[in-house]
Amino acid sequence: MTRRRLTLPIPVASTLGNRWDWALLPLLLAGLFGLAFAASQMARPYALGESIPLSLDPTVLPYYLLRTTLRMFLALGASLVFACVFAVLAAKYRIAERVLVPLLDVLQSIPVLGFLSITVTGFIALFPGNLLGVECAAIFAIFTSQAWNMAFSLYQSMRTVPSELGEAAAVFQLSGWQRFWRLELPFAMPGLLWNMMMSMSGGWFFVVASEAISVSNQSIKLPGVGSYIAMAIEARDLAAIGWAILAMLIGILLYDQLFFRPLVAWADKFRFEEGGGTEASHSWLLTWLRRTRAVRAAGGALARGAARSLAWFPRRFDGTSVRARPRAADPRVARIGDALLSGAVLLAVLWLLRFIHGEVGWHEVGHVFVLGLYTLVRVLVLIAIAALVWVPVGVWVGMNPRWSDRLQAVAQFLAAFPANLMFPVAVLFIVHWKLNPDVWLSPLMVLGTQWYLLFNVIAGASSVPTELRHAASNLGLTGWLRWKRYLLPAVFPSFVTGAITASGGSWNASIVAEYVSWGDTTLQANGLGSYIAHMTAVGDFPRIALGIGVMCVFVMGLNHFVWRRLYRLAEDRMHF
Repeated sequence: MTRRRLTLPIPVASTLGNRWDWALLPLLLAGLFGLAFAASQMARPYALGESIPLSLDPTVLPYYLLRTTLRMFLALGASLVFACVFAVLAAKYRIAERVLVPLLDVLQSIPVLGFLSITVTGFIALFPGNLLGVECAAIFAIFTSQAWNMAFSLYQSMRTVPSELGEAAAVFQLSGWQRFWRLELPFAMPGLLWNMMMSMSGGWFFVVASEAISVSNQSIKLPGVGSYIAMAIEARDLAAIGWAILAMLIGILLYDQLFFRPLVAWADKFRFEEGGGTEASHSWLLTWLRRTRAVRAAGGALARGAARSLAWFPRRFDGTSVRARPRAADPRVARIGDALLSGAVLLAVLWLLRFIHGEVGWHEVGHVFVLGLYTLVRVLVLIAIAALVWVPVGVWVGMNPRWSDRLQAVAQFLAAFPANLMFPVAVLFIVHWKLNPDVWLSPLMVLGTQWYLLFNVIAGASSVPTELRHAASNLGLTGWLRWKRYLLPAVFPSFVTGAITASGGSWNASIVAEYVSWGDTTLQANGLGSYIAHMTAVGDFPRIALGIGVMCVFVMGLNHFVWRRLYRLAEDRMHF
């Protein structure tokens, strides 16, 4: 006799959803329609040399905002994938770390315009007769302004996972795949989300350059807020610039409320703390989603599928077996790696010597290094001043989730505000008061990069364990002793991440901050950034390459001798 399994009918109400599902439906449909329309416009036929009609009419700004936001989110997704791959390889494999971390330093120091000029021809060749090639070049340019910050953040978090959590993962015999998804990524999630917001906001700084592309002596302006701002600056239309700023504010508020705020509120459960006591972030959209029936069912099915996928890569041996014991690295592999690296360095040095002797001369190299020292002093002084201002603010905001919720959109807007819109004002101010450009152009370097410090410190302060806060309160720590023994050590790893990205961003921003123009007036400060900008304007490619190479040397030296040492200090002494 066979048994029949009794299957109960699924209630119709559970499949149709409740009133919250029906209220959410128009929002989902509007979002899908907007994405589909913008994507179809990005892939339309296009021939190189064809003029794309653009307008300064404010009524076209919603469409331009949609196109720009889609590019930035596509770049953000690619940056997240890159950050995960980089952080895993660099944090888990010493050989990979020796190559990837210096490589990321080099990539961070290369200007966005340098990436764009190199890659745009290749992207156009991939999609002949289609606008998608130019769109991919613009997305890649935005990617280069977002990826490095997120990669450094995730790498720092994976290197500073508390030892007790690592021991728990070993006791539960988690494989490398399971450890990443169950421990390392959740532990890094609060800081990673704040850095995603910073990367999204920082992309606005380069959106003008990414949407106005020059190739084959032709200028291609893609529909977007960046190209709208570029046209408004060319026409000196202050009203159009005001409309662009308003459109940016609306766009930031929308993706803050519909994307980042729900993620930040959801990520509160990943905070590393044993007890309650911290007020969680709130999101009306997340509360709305939790009240739905159909959406929660679909989300639960996806979560169960993701949980089952963790079993696909289990640990292949028992945690107490011989295979579980750490094995010493094969010295032959290290020797081969060192030999290959030495050979590559030798070839690079020989090529560099030939390039210097044949193209620019040693006197020019010395001159450029002196200019690099000027820019180095500006970067260090500005980072120090920004730290004195924003570390206390970031600690206060991160320790007060209620204010964190209120100031999140404001901080994103300030970080997203294109600092190059302030350059004309600076030129008029300096010319009117006859000020020294070497001094008064310097603050422009840090206008768009100081927010890396603020966002990272907020992320570090918001993830401080509750028991540590209670311990500091019970011990009666006040004044400088409270900062020295409790607050500064707690946010130090996040501060280092923000400082290294702010430093790299300041070097990049020096190219436009030390060489500023408004109409017929041009101001130039002595420095490496102005040297690169000037040589770009006159088209001297050997000296452009020399300037970028010297900038890479300074950025890598600063990272190696200053920031890497602080990283190791954070790993050794700053664990909770």
